[in-house]
Amino acid sequence: MVIKFERAELKNAQEIVQLVNSAYRGNTSRVGWTTEADLLGGVRVSVGDIEESIVQQKDYLLTARIDETLVGCCMVQPHSSTDAYIGMVTILPTLQGQQLGRRLLEKAEQIAASQFRVTHTRMTVISVRTELIAWYKRRGYEDTQLREPFPMHDERFGLPKVSHLDFIVMRKKL
Repeated sequence: MVIKFERAELKNAQEIVQLVNSAYRGNTSRVGWTTEADLLGGVRVSVGDIEESIVQQKDYLLTARIDETLVGCCMVQPHSSTDAYIGMVTILPTLQGQQLGRRLLEKAEQIAASQFRVTHTRMTVISVRTELIAWYKRRGYEDTQLREPFPMHDERFGLPKVSHLDFIVMRKKL
């Protein structure tokens, strides 16, 4: 399976939003092996969020395509002089479990090293998503023991369905 990785363009914003929201929230996300549908409602990302990121070009919004179909994306952002933040790692739910996420994450780590000249990547994962945390640990990420509160009253992050959400901070040496 040939995957074409490229930086997102403004014309890709709507399809990125559709992919991300379908993979994280709602019934379509349940097709894959990982979902936030039982934890959060609402949208994961808006067209405005994606367009702003693409236009500003401070972040690197990576897309993955098979043929012309968008099958994955993730965000790589500068965090500090040593770290880049990787977030919104997304694979089309019907294609999860086929090593695409691993390949997308590896490409994001390469971009972090080459574009932002960092030695580490970091991410935050909702602490109750144990299957996802285990997956990232298998990719070399470690629990930093740092926790960040989930913004429970900020609809931009979703509408909580449970009351016990926080983020685990994970980090990997490149």
